Amino acid sequence: MRIESSVISISWIPSEAIKGAGTRVPFEMGIAHYDAPLPETVDDLDALRRADAFRFANELRAWIDVEDGRVVGHGHLGQGHIGSTTLRLGRREATFEAVALPDLRPDPVVTPTSVRFVQTAGGRTGVPAPRRVRRKPFVQFRAPLAWTTLALTVHADGSSTHEVVGASPFPRHWIYDSDGNLAAKSGLIDFSTWYRRAFGKHSPWGDEDSPALVTEVETALERQLSTAVMRGGKKPRLRKLGEGETLTEQGKPGDELFLLLDGVLRVEVDGERMAELGPGAILGERAILEGGLRTSTLRAVTPCKVAVASADDLDPAALAEVSQSHRREEHRS
Repeated sequence: MRIESSVISISWIPSEAIKGAGTRVPFEMGIAHYDAPLPETVDDLDALRRADAFRFANELRAWIDVEDGRVVGHGHLGQGHIGSTTLRLGRREATFEAVALPDLRPDPVVTPTSVRFVQTAGGRTGVPAPRRVRRKPFVQFRAPLAWTTLALTVHADGSSTHEVVGASPFPRHWIYDSDGNLAAKSGLIDFSTWYRRAFGKHSPWGDEDSPALVTEVETALERQLSTAVMRGGKKPRLRKLGEGETLTEQGKPGDELFLLLDGVLRVEVDGERMAELGPGAILGERAILEGGLRTSTLRAVTPCKVAVASADDLDPAALAEVSQSHRREEHRS
């Protein structure tokens, strides 16, 4: 019996992801572009690539053959996919194909009842990106590298599990499970580190990978509300938090609503760690719905960026539905 499974990462550039006045200029002038949010389900990866919807994708597909409950064969099926970069100036535009690096596939780890596959895929955009570096000639004109390293374990009982072993600190990476459903996200974009260091030996094609900070996926309703916050009639105020700073404190009054744009926030109730949330999470709605006091402390695990909005901008019924999934203290053992 043959069993197949997969995990796919798709890398894209969300709005507000680029730091530094010089590097933002092409985006602000409309020459380069940010990417629209990816879909919740991916069933045609090539169609997304043709639509210039992502920068890189790592498609790890694999199979095992099983006889009498034991693995008797295995192999890879997937590969890395590279997108393109389209630059526009007035009515003119030019498309630059990205440069893919060879997919890295260490030998699978085989046991009698499972096989663990690992695959690294990525490359660099075809558009030059001049930046200072610490070695001669002290200026690098090639774009930095972007990648993900995925692992997929396929079991003889037909189940499978996946993990994100490593990833470049830029851009955003979304992870899709074997059914093509969004399953996880990279939690933090670090453009500055990526722009300075992600080349040469500072990559899986050199001698190091970067650990990936992966967070759970927000609900579909939260994604809808995120669009309302960012693209509604009133532009939200942006707030930045340093590592360890608090966004809200349990028991304190508050009437603002928050959308986490980048970074990881930890939810604490009565001093107990309840969850860690990543980009896309809607926060603060319970104080608005339940008497004006914060029901938890939200503490920055990493540097964070949040959009601050008013509850008047969103549907109260939708906020009430979101709050039902945020009652984590009710599920403590």
